[in-house]
Amino acid sequence: MEKITVNVSWCNKNFAASLGDNVPGAVVFTADSFEELQREARASLEFHVQGMLADGDEVPQWLADGDYEFVFNYVDTAALLRSSERFASMAAISRATGINQRQLSHYATGLKTPRPKQRQRIVEGLHKIGRELMAFA
Repeated sequence: MEKITVNVSWCNKNFAASLGDNVPGAVVFTADSFEELQREARASLEFHVQGMLADGDEVPQWLADGDYEFVFNYVDTAALLRSSERFASMAAISRATGINQRQLSHYATGLKTPRPKQRQRIVEGLHKIGRELMAFA
């Protein structure tokens, strides 16, 4: 099974995404929510493949057969935080990371961009929240 990278960014008030280099051509799309973005990734790719086939373009067999899965790559911290809002509030992320909630909000809106070390703290904090939720078995 082939993995297709979905490069996700936050643009003003929407998610924006593009598909990785192993998909011929350019596929870009937007969505209001992360759930919608996940659905739009599949729909946009299927539409793109149908167009390629109709035009007689060469399509890799794995792509024509639908033998792929999506891997989401958060290009910016705003997209990471916005997609995490489904599971945790900014207050919870703040507690898990030790980063001020107001600062996190600036990152989530794209007003500010965290340094790499700060972004790593956010990722580790989200993993911590996930581990704590998994403990409720």
